[in-house]
Amino acid sequence: MSEDRPPAPPMIDAATVAHVARLSRLELTPDERRLFQAQLGSILESFQQLATLDLGDVPAAVPGDPAAGVMRDDVPVASLSREDALANAPETADGYVVVPPVIEDDGSRAP
Repeated sequence: MSEDRPPAPPMIDAATVAHVARLSRLELTPDERRLFQAQLGSILESFQQLATLDLGDVPAAVPGDPAAGVMRDDVPVASLSREDALANAPETADGYVVVPPVIEDDGSRAP
């Protein structure tokens, strides 16, 4: 890269980093957002470089084991008892596993 050219704009903007962090439920500091913006931009630049490669002479990949994706017959088998299935759960109630809520109610839905 020439020193007299201005640096290229980032491959990913701060708003996108903030959006991905929100979707991932990550609380990032401003320093972490800047770091992740640079790191994600670097990853995208690497993929952009790969996209420029001339792969015309490279043979297509052949799957190693043609039977690898074969599915078994759908045959019913005995399953775990409820007690066995719940044995390692950290918390249970009335025969169910208790988990923390993953969808927060923001009050926007009608009752």
